[in-house]
Amino acid sequence: QVQLVESGGGLVQTGGSLRLSCAASGRTFSSYAMGWFRQAPGKEREFVAAISWSGGRTYLADSVKGRFTISRDNAKNIVYLQMNSLKPEDTAVYYCAASKAGNYGSYYSSERYDYWGQGTQVTVSS
Repeated sequence: QVQLVESGGGLVQTGGSLRLSCAASGRTFSSYAMGWFRQAPGKEREFVAAISWSGGRTYLADSVKGRFTISRDNAKNIVYLQMNSLKPEDTAVYYCAASKAGNYGSYYSSERYDYWGQGTQVTVSS
């Protein structure tokens, strides 16, 4: 079992930056692929970014490429989402998710992930 706790959300102006953190419990964090998803009011949850267990591969949604970066620190059991050049359309609740080793399927799909955090609100004002 893995517990995920997101932090770092808040209110920021257009063009600003935030760094989200996701702290994971458990000794097997380094074996999990990790992802970030977001859900805006009235919309479905959507993929934002993902990173392989080693950090060697990263995946980004087209809408955030060039602005967001995902990284992880396996020694600290933390995954980060650095968000730059934020836009009002980035406003959403951001969720961290963990995918157990051995899972198959697309990193872009929420179905791949086994554990989810409670989410952190990001609001970008225009």
